[in-house]
Amino acid sequence: MTRLFVRWFRRNFSNPQAVILAVLLLFLFSGIWLVGPIIMPLLVSIVIAYLLEWAVSALQKRKVPRIPAVILVFLGFVTVSLTIITGVFPLAGRQLESLFSDLPTMAEQIRNMLLTLPEKYPELITKEKIENVLQFNSVVEQLEGSFGNIVSFSLASFKNIVSVLIYMILVPLLVFFLMKDKDKILQWFMRWLPDERQLATRVWQEVDEQIGAYARGKVMEIFIVGTVSYICFAFLGLNYALLLGVLVGLSVLVPYIGATVVTIPVALVGIIQWGPNETFLYLMIAYFIIQALDGNVLVPLLFSEANNLHPVAIITAVLFFGGIWGFWGVFFAIPLATLVVAVIDAWDEAKSVTIEKVE
Repeated sequence: MTRLFVRWFRRNFSNPQAVILAVLLLFLFSGIWLVGPIIMPLLVSIVIAYLLEWAVSALQKRKVPRIPAVILVFLGFVTVSLTIITGVFPLAGRQLESLFSDLPTMAEQIRNMLLTLPEKYPELITKEKIENVLQFNSVVEQLEGSFGNIVSFSLASFKNIVSVLIYMILVPLLVFFLMKDKDKILQWFMRWLPDERQLATRVWQEVDEQIGAYARGKVMEIFIVGTVSYICFAFLGLNYALLLGVLVGLSVLVPYIGATVVTIPVALVGIIQWGPNETFLYLMIAYFIIQALDGNVLVPLLFSEANNLHPVAIITAVLFFGGIWGFWGVFFAIPLATLVVAVIDAWDEAKSVTIEKVE
């Protein structure tokens, strides 16, 4: 057993470049795992500054000096953020509160609709079976209890107002200085890295462009899908149009699973509001058209083929990285999976070079 381990270690870690790459990755992931919750504002600021860097670079290519470019991009970021925080979130929050308060009534309407099924299809289903499946009274009690818990949680969450204020103040400041002093920070950071890091540098260069393009594309996809969904829902007069539009937009964060899950609230709200009529049919047709255009037109336009991973790999990456880092893990699941693939390819190449030298 010891010999097998020694052989495996020599085969995989005989190249110093591979060892340095492994140590850097281990240090990075371990650091985020151990101190991530403590320095979360800094990590969030790094991610946002990284996403905004493409706009700064675009302005610099147009002969705009870096400092004015940083200021312009930062002001645009603050403006968009304030618009979302003061405009979209409060309205969506009110619609969410209204939705939870209407849940018992909606459950009653669903029950009444289901109880009409035995009259329409007596040969397929009976009223007793419907009653046994529904257990309506307990369902209503659970819904009311859940709403009470949500209200209690919302009231308790005011205790975290200081944390929210810290994020609202610190994160914008950190984002500004990270963009402004990018070169100085990178030079300081590079001083602590080993000289023999060519393999790690090559892996980062291969993944950097993919991560940046993917993240920017994902932000645009969320905005486009959410906006189009809201306009469509509002045009049809659907209740909670803004809330459902936001949910549809955010659903693109989780490929395959998100679109499937968010279909349920859209369909439920529609069928409770209108019943199984033509308007509900138009709603579902429009919703599936949006999903089809997103998957077959928008995604190919926004994302490169380099991120074209197998669906099993994508779902596994979403579950794994989302479980570790929450929202940001889900957001960067696909580029992180691409990073893993790039590391494996580079590792195999390093092993091949070592074997050729030995031979």
